[in-house]
Amino acid sequence: MKKVSIIVPLYKSESFLPKLIDSIINQSYKNIELILVDDESPDRSGEISEEYARQDNRITVIHKKNGGCCDARNKGLEAATGEYLMFADGDDWLELDCVEYLVSLLENNGCEMATTDCVFTTRDRLQTKVDNVKVYSKEEAMAAILYVNIPLGPWNKIYTTSIVKKHGLCFNIPWFGEGLYFSTMAAQFSNKIAVGHRKIYNYRLNNPNSGLTKHEVKNGLNALWNIKNIKEKISIRTPVTMHAVNWHLCYNYYFLMQYIILAGMPSEYLKDYRTAQKEMRAMAFGAITNAKVSFKQKAILTLACFAPKTIARLLAKRSAQKFKKDKMQ
Repeated sequence: MKKVSIIVPLYKSESFLPKLIDSIINQSYKNIELILVDDESPDRSGEISEEYARQDNRITVIHKKNGGCCDARNKGLEAATGEYLMFADGDDWLELDCVEYLVSLLENNGCEMATTDCVFTTRDRLQTKVDNVKVYSKEEAMAAILYVNIPLGPWNKIYTTSIVKKHGLCFNIPWFGEGLYFSTMAAQFSNKIAVGHRKIYNYRLNNPNSGLTKHEVKNGLNALWNIKNIKEKISIRTPVTMHAVNWHLCYNYYFLMQYIILAGMPSEYLKDYRTAQKEMRAMAFGAITNAKVSFKQKAILTLACFAPKTIARLLAKRSAQKFKKDKMQ
C-alpha cells in the first residue's frame, strides 16, 4: 500500500475540525499521513490538531504565520512524504472509504490522477446508484474540470506526488480560483485521469465564513486572474480545451460583476465592472455557441449579458434561501 499524504489548511476551523480529522484517521485505507497546517488560526484549531497528533503518529501539525490558504497548502506540500497526494478543506469531511476508492481508481486504471464527478454536500445526501467509472485523456479531463463537470477544487482528487513535484505544481497564486488552476494543470501533466461516479467527499455549503458565502469583490478579481493565468499557461491548446477555457473565462467576467453587485460596491469598482461587462459581451456568443454545457447554464449567461443585476439578485436570493434551510452539522 503506497502512502497517501492528505494536506489540510486550517483557519477558523474549530467547529468542524473534529469531524474532519475523525473521518481521515478512521479511513479504511490505513497508510496515510495527515498534515494539518494551522495558518495562525485565531480559534482552537491548532490546539485541537495537537491533541489529535498526540494520539495518532500519522498526524503532523505545522504552525505558521498567517499567509492564507494557498501558502498553507504549499507548506503542506513541502512536508508531504507520500507517493500520492490529497487535499481537504478544514470545514469538510471524507467518507470512510474515500482514500481507498481513489487509490483503487488510480491503480486499477493505470492513471496518475483520479477523482469523482460528484460529491456529497450538506444539501445532497443521496449516494449515486451506479458507479460509472471512466478514463479520460488529458484533454478530456481538462475540459471536464473547466466546465465544472468535475468539481473544480483541489479536494475530491488524488494526485501522483512525482507528477506534482516534477512540474513544480503549487499554490503560488491568488486564493479563489486556485483549485481550478491546480486541478487543471495536474490533469494536463498526468498520463490519463480516472473519473468515478461515487460520492466519497463531503463539501460543506453552510459555512458562513466560506468564500462562496461571503461576496467579497477581491475573490471575484482573483478568480478572474486565475482563469486568465490558466489560459496563458496550458500547453494542450486544442479546440476542446480552448472552448472550455473560454467558457470559464466568459463566466468569470460575469462572476466578478455579480460579486460587485452583491457587495453593493458598483461605484468603488465601476471600472472593473464596465471592463468585465464589455469583455463578457464581446466573447459571449462564441463561448456559449461552442461550450459543452447544459442549456440552463447557457441561458443564464445569455440573460446575464442583458440583465446582469436582475440575474445576480435572483441567483443570490435562491442561494440565501438554500443556505437558510441548510442546518446540517
